[in-house]
Amino acid sequence: MSAGPLTADLFESTADTKPSQEAIAEGAVLLRGFARPFEAELIADLHAIVAQAPFRHMVTPGGHQMSVAMTNCGSAGWVTDRSGYRYDSNDPESAKPWPAMPSSFFRLAAQAAAQAGFNDFAPDACLINRYQPGAKMSLHQDKDELDFGAPIVSVSLGLPAIFLWGGLKRSDKPRRFPLKHGDIVAWGGPARLVFHGVAPLADGEHALLGRQRINLTFRKAR
Repeated sequence: MSAGPLTADLFESTADTKPSQEAIAEGAVLLRGFARPFEAELIADLHAIVAQAPFRHMVTPGGHQMSVAMTNCGSAGWVTDRSGYRYDSNDPESAKPWPAMPSSFFRLAAQAAAQAGFNDFAPDACLINRYQPGAKMSLHQDKDELDFGAPIVSVSLGLPAIFLWGGLKRSDKPRRFPLKHGDIVAWGGPARLVFHGVAPLADGEHALLGRQRINLTFRKAR
């Protein structure tokens, strides 16, 4: 994973931007720039997580290798292989527990959820996706959790991306929302099982994270 230096000047320039909020749908909110004040902590903690549980390209039950590289932190980690999709307490590659969720991750997720109208969100899982140029995420629902009462909080870091927001059926035509470094999408309630995805990532260079986009997806898995 390549990353540029975390300089004070870079941090100040990104932290200046005031966050704004826009509704995507009933139960879904886009918080622009909300994660920027947290970025130095997030990126430092991200490096520590990846040192313990490196990114890997998981395989779907159908045998397809995902273009997005993944890892996890928290008491539960989302995994996929030929046997199916599921949450597991241990990293299947090391047989060790996933790294603990850093306090910076937990605080950001809880504060973003509250800002979006979902109070008392206490995620126990954070799926960390690494998109490199050309990588994408097909339309899907987050439905491997035991309780759909908690929201999903999705944090964008690094290169900009196009977020695809569909409907409750896979065939519903998705709307396209540009996401930049620091943007967060939070959804729950009537929007909890909406199909969503990410269009193929365009090439570029981000000052802090290089040629990649990192997505932190917080969930209450158990």
